[in-house]
Amino acid sequence: MSSTPTTRPQAPARSSPARAGKTGGPAASPSQTLDLFVQSQMAKLTGGVSPIGMGLAFMDWACHLLTSPGKQLELLTQTYAAPVTADGKLADGRFSGPEWQRWPFQQYAQNFLQCQQFWEQATTGVRGVAPHHSQVVNFTARQLLDMLAPSNFMATNPEVQRAAMESGGRSLAEGALNWRKDVCRKLAPPGMAVPEPADASYRPGVEVALTEGEVVFRNELMELIQYRPQTASVYREPVLIIPSWIMKYYILDLSPENSMVRYLVEQGHTVFMVSWHNPGAAERNLGMDDYLERGLYAALDQVAAACSGAPVHTVGYCLGGTLLAIGAAALGAADAPRHGALASVTLLAAQTDFSEPGELGLFIDDSELAFLDALMWKQGYLDGDQMAASFQLLHARDLVWSRMMREYLLGQRSAPNDLMAWNADATRLPFRMHSEYLHSLFLRNDLAEGRYQVGGQPIALADMAGPLFVVGTERDHVSPWRSVYKLHLLSSAPIDFVLASGGHNAGIVSEPGHAHRSYRQLSTQAPSGYRSPDQWLAQSELVDGSWWPCWQQWLVRHSTSKRIKPPQSGQSLGAAPGHFVLDA
Repeated sequence: MSSTPTTRPQAPARSSPARAGKTGGPAASPSQTLDLFVQSQMAKLTGGVSPIGMGLAFMDWACHLLTSPGKQLELLTQTYAAPVTADGKLADGRFSGPEWQRWPFQQYAQNFLQCQQFWEQATTGVRGVAPHHSQVVNFTARQLLDMLAPSNFMATNPEVQRAAMESGGRSLAEGALNWRKDVCRKLAPPGMAVPEPADASYRPGVEVALTEGEVVFRNELMELIQYRPQTASVYREPVLIIPSWIMKYYILDLSPENSMVRYLVEQGHTVFMVSWHNPGAAERNLGMDDYLERGLYAALDQVAAACSGAPVHTVGYCLGGTLLAIGAAALGAADAPRHGALASVTLLAAQTDFSEPGELGLFIDDSELAFLDALMWKQGYLDGDQMAASFQLLHARDLVWSRMMREYLLGQRSAPNDLMAWNADATRLPFRMHSEYLHSLFLRNDLAEGRYQVGGQPIALADMAGPLFVVGTERDHVSPWRSVYKLHLLSSAPIDFVLASGGHNAGIVSEPGHAHRSYRQLSTQAPSGYRSPDQWLAQSELVDGSWWPCWQQWLVRHSTSKRIKPPQSGQSLGAAPGHFVLDA
């Protein structure tokens, strides 16, 4: 493929599906190349964050606060009290232990929480500040405060001091060793032998991704896995799963006891899974249309051929669900080319309207995307570690500071599990595709507003044929459930909406029998018509257990009642999990 530097991709370029090897837009002029180079170097230093966008946000806030004497007076005269629980303990989980109830540690925690309240008030409600700038300043203030929390330092953390005393300093020594191992692993040059992290024991095809199957199709973008049937007869309609290419597919086929794929085949479904290729710099010009044509549509063609043209239950997770919604909308148009009939569409934690994407939207504005484009232009892709750092930043209190305190001050490593191992198995994102995704969907919201084009024609989500099963998760910081719920405003097809407990990943990996799992579903007696997310929440019923059986029964209701002999696997290109999932 050509490695010619490109500028920001333009929407009309999506009109040519067979565009492999072409540039992502017009060639950059010498002046644009110079700008991209300078901004890419700055982006490397700032981790992809635009200092210009950040500076504009703080200038907007500071200038308006300076001209708001009433707000200043309110901040100076208001009383700030640390939140407490009913039994008088501090309401912040970092300071809930008994050691924190003693002086002077209780005073440290109270002062910190009062400071936190002050800055919460100071960064919100300032007249004239653009909402996006206010949210950026508020978020940044919270991140800086969490970094300085008394729980993060030995001198002000009584739990760390107690552990050091009881272990004779061993906890601190082990924490120092943990820190040394992590630094060595991070800084080691390629090819140098370094100790593997604990979660390296979860390897695809050895400890995870164990459901038996065969790779039946492969192109330069994806492998298609057909899983072996586990029952004597199966439902006629197969299930095709489109995972996100931000991470490896096997989140839906982890250990056997919590594998969605294994659960489905044991219930009598014929299951196919797309396993995406992990791109490098040579694939910089792969775009969203490539993932649609050579990913979703190519898989649909293969599944339809393998199952004698039976309608397909399609399932999309996260970004894979957004792609599925795009494809289903395009196929629903009257003049659309056929790629097999869809029996149903299931969207798992997938956004289609990006007007309220949650705190992830704080990183999406023109300035930020200019720097991110420059970073990807230089590399040819967005590195998986860079993407993971963005997600960690959204929950830095738990994913960064609390973890560092536990591992480096208490000397306690978290027990590895298959989900943690999957989360560390990051992938790269092609420059063109990720730029199109961020500009077209996140920044301009083209899909929800009818401007997104497939094959040179704008598509509308109203053309998606039902039925639809849509899953949101309660604590999702990637695809907030209220944002996922907005599909009700964009599609007239019947939608069964489920709100699962947990976050973006753990809420989806919700195998039957897992403790503390629950979901919400609308009562069948609820009145018809549109209801807001809050109305839906108030009218929904809480159900204990996994949402998987509910969904599987829904699939059965939309399948042919008579079961058939399992279809034969196509020509095998190797056993599952295939080659692409092993790409580093």
